[in-house]
Amino acid sequence: MFIALFLSILVVLLLGMYYLLCRIRVLVLRGKNPDELPRKTRKISWLISGSFVVAMIVTCVIRPYFFVLIWLHLILFWALLEMIVSVTELLILKWTKKHPGNLNTEGMSKDEIRKAKRARKFALSKTPYWVTGVAAILLTAVYMSTSYYLAHKVYQTEYKISTEKQVSDLRIALIADSHVGSCFDGEGFAKHMKTIEQAKPDLLVISGDYVDDDTTRVNMVRACQALGEFQCTYGVYYVPGNHDRGYSNYRDFSYDDLLSELKKNNVHVLLDEVLELNDCYYIVGRKDRSMKRMPISDLMTSVDPSKFAIVLDHQPNDYKAEASANCDLVLSGHTHGGQMIPIGPIGELLGINDATYGLEQRGQSIFIVTSGIADWAVPFKSGTVSEYCIIDIEKT
Repeated sequence: MFIALFLSILVVLLLGMYYLLCRIRVLVLRGKNPDELPRKTRKISWLISGSFVVAMIVTCVIRPYFFVLIWLHLILFWALLEMIVSVTELLILKWTKKHPGNLNTEGMSKDEIRKAKRARKFALSKTPYWVTGVAAILLTAVYMSTSYYLAHKVYQTEYKISTEKQVSDLRIALIADSHVGSCFDGEGFAKHMKTIEQAKPDLLVISGDYVDDDTTRVNMVRACQALGEFQCTYGVYYVPGNHDRGYSNYRDFSYDDLLSELKKNNVHVLLDEVLELNDCYYIVGRKDRSMKRMPISDLMTSVDPSKFAIVLDHQPNDYKAEASANCDLVLSGHTHGGQMIPIGPIGELLGINDATYGLEQRGQSIFIVTSGIADWAVPFKSGTVSEYCIIDIEKT
C-alpha cells in the first residue's frame, strides 16, 4: 500500500512538473501565442522554463519532505485557479452570447487543428497571463507558511472524562510523536516539558514515536533527562511507537540504548505490562502494532474490572478488541492528526486507522488520539495543530 502511495505521489509530481513547465513558459512568453513567435524564441522559452523546473527538482532531492509538498501545493493551486478562470470566462462568453461556438476543423490536419484551437484560446481569454501564476504563488506561500507555524507552535488541548467507577480525580498529561530532532532538539523538548509541568498533571504518559531515525544520541539523552526532571505525583510512563526502534542503522544509538536511557531517568517503560496506580487505576502499556505483542484481551486479564484501566497504544487501530476487553480509556498518537488535508479522511477510508484525531466512545470505552507534539520529517500541518493533551478523570 505504501509503495503504491509513493508511486502515485511520484507520478502526480512528474505530471505536475510538466504542468508547471508549461505554465512558467506562458509567463516567460508574457502570454503570447508561441505559434506566432519565431522558432528561436520558442526554444529559448523552453530552455528558461526548463531551468526553473530543474531547480525545483534539485530542491526536492536536497530536502524532499519539505520542497515536494511546497511544489505539489503550487501545482494544485495553480491548476485550480486556471480551471476557475477558464470556466468563468466560458460562462461569461456564453452569457453575453460572444462565444464563437464549435471550431470548424473540416479539411485541417491534426497540427493545424491544434494551432487553431490554441489561437482561439488566446483570442478568447481576457484574463492577464500573469494573474493565476501570481495568485497561485501567493496562495501557496500563505498556506505553507501557516502550515509550518501550526506544526511548530504547540497548543494545549483539554479533555474531561467522567466515570461511575470509584476513582480519585486524576490529571493526565499526554504527549506522542515528539520525534525529537524534527521540530525541536533535546533542549527544545525540555522547554516543552517545563510548559506541560505548569498544568500540574499527576502523571505524564508518552504514547510512542518519542524518537526516530534522524534523532541523534545527544538529543535523545537530553530529552530523557528532561523526563527525569519532570515533576508530577505518579511519574512518567512510556510505550514505544513504530519509529522508536528505527527503520535503518545510521543513527548513533540503538533501541536498547533508548530504553536504557529512559529507565535511567525513572521513566516507567511498559512493554505489554500492567501497573496499578493509586489503588483505583491501572496503566496498561502495549507494545507497538509493528512489534510482536500480546492481545489486549490477555493483558486485561490481570486488571480488576472495578478499577479504571488506562491503555497506552501508539497506533489507533485496535479499537474493536480494546472495546471488547473493556478498556476504559485508550490513549494513542501516530496519525499526527491527519498531518495535512486530505490525508486524514483518506486514511480512514482505506482503513489504515480506526480514528485520526480526537475523542470517540465505543460502548463503555473512550478513545483519544492526539495529533502529536511535533512531526516526523514533514514540517507542515494543515487542518490540525501540534499539541499536548491534558485529560482530567473524575467520578460522575
